[in-house]
Parts: sequence; C-alpha cells; structure tokens
Amino acid sequence: MTAIVVGYVDKPEGRAALQRAATEAKLRRARLVVVNAQSSTDTTPAADEALAAVRAELDAEGLASDVREPGAGGDPAEDLISTAEEVDADFIVIGLRKRSPVGKLILGSNAQRVLLDASCPVLAVKAEASG
Repeated sequence: MTAIVVGYVDKPEGRAALQRAATEAKLRRARLVVVNAQSSTDTTPAADEALAAVRAELDAEGLASDVREPGAGGDPAEDLISTAEEVDADFIVIGLRKRSPVGKLILGSNAQRVLLDASCPVLAVKAEASG
C-alpha cells in the first residue's frame, strides 16, 4: 500500500493540508500518515482535543491512517522528512499561509526545508482566504 505523509497543525493551513491529503489518500487508496507538527510545548487540552478530532474524522472517513506525535523539542521539517523516508511515502503534503512582504523572502523555514530536502515530491496547499 502506498503512503502519503501530511504535516498537521490546528490552523487553517494545517486543516487545508489534512483535507487535501485525505482526498489524495482516498483517490490513491493510500495510507495517510499524519505528523502532528504542532509546537511540542502545546500540550493544552484544546490541542489534545484537536488531535483527537483528527483521528475521529479519519476513522469516520474509513481511511487507513496513522497519527504520529514526534517527541518534545523536535524539528517539524525533519520529522516530516524522516517519516516520509521511513514509510516510503509517495509524497508529502504541507500547508502554507499567507505571509507578510518580509516573510515572503524566506517562505517559512520549515516549509522551505521540506520543499528542498525531501527525497519525494511535496504538495504545498494554501488555506482558503477568509473574509
């Protein structure tokens, strides 16, 4: 079975990435590996509830999935890349957010590292514009 790895954060860009990855997993009959890229310091009940909701949503959709929570102090980009290599992923899905003019110069260090260092293709997804 093929695999798709997605970086998840409980923000619009993370939810957009998860939604697209789930759609791709259904189309390809692939296993979805969700890497919780939330800050390792965010151990609040709300963060735990958000991750539980992700698990429940994937189960309800009947997707073969695995939700991983890397250890504290981890590097989100490295966690995604190493997970993709470990499961021999077809590709990685990451979410992007709109950035300020200065932020556009550096794209976002984690996104940039994944795009440049991953050995498999990377699908970058933008969250829908609000408003």
